[in-house]
Amino acid sequence: MRGVSSRVSPWFYLLVGVAVVGAVLCVVGTQPYTQGSEFLLTAGVVLLVLGGWCVSLCLHEFGHAYVAHRAGDLSIENRGYLTLDIRRYANVGLSFVLPVVFLLLGGIPLPGGAVWVDQGAFWRRKGLRSLMSFAGPGTNLLIGIVLSIVVIFVPMPGGLAVGLSVLALIQILAFVINILPVPGLDGYGVIEPYLSPAAQQFGQKVRPWAPLVLFLLVLGVPAVSRVLFGVGSFLFTAVGGNGSYASLGYDLLLFWR
Repeated sequence: MRGVSSRVSPWFYLLVGVAVVGAVLCVVGTQPYTQGSEFLLTAGVVLLVLGGWCVSLCLHEFGHAYVAHRAGDLSIENRGYLTLDIRRYANVGLSFVLPVVFLLLGGIPLPGGAVWVDQGAFWRRKGLRSLMSFAGPGTNLLIGIVLSIVVIFVPMPGGLAVGLSVLALIQILAFVINILPVPGLDGYGVIEPYLSPAAQQFGQKVRPWAPLVLFLLVLGVPAVSRVLFGVGSFLFTAVGGNGSYASLGYDLLLFWR
């Protein structure tokens, strides 16, 4: 199909703009916070995290799409997946609205987004199929590492360090959750090409509801959420993340609690 633009969508720039506004508020709100006023810093952290989370959702799906495109799926560009346009994904509500709501209400980085990939274009190339699945959560991990390093080495006001640190931790938590080998999540997609036909068939059957069961466990069983957050916090600290900043950022993000 000709005439499909591959330029970056203005909608993506809008999401970046929201994150930038949040970052500015974090800077402006640093001094008032130290004097006992949390409003500006809280607003900054919320906008920075929610805007940055939506940006990362776009980049996550772009990672899937780019690898599939390079592997030979010619439909990717025609569907507009390389434009980072949130409207191009399978369901905007499930892909973006629901993850944002889960993040704001419970601090849980629910995987979102969905790109339709024609794996038949590279079905016999197991390594590429695995790489295509890993590219999404791998993008989250990379963003988390980069943000953590930026906080370490780039001088910045404390409020901005808090906002970037909690966003970095959320990215790493998203990696931990999404890399689980649960049908319907990317972690399962990484190993699926190497499973037996019977195991793949079983995975297809449970794929529609397996992620829902996982998220109900995360929400309803404290031990499950503690393990996931514990692993995420360990990785965050291992890459140089500041746990104190991230903890304060979570408190500000979930200001309503």
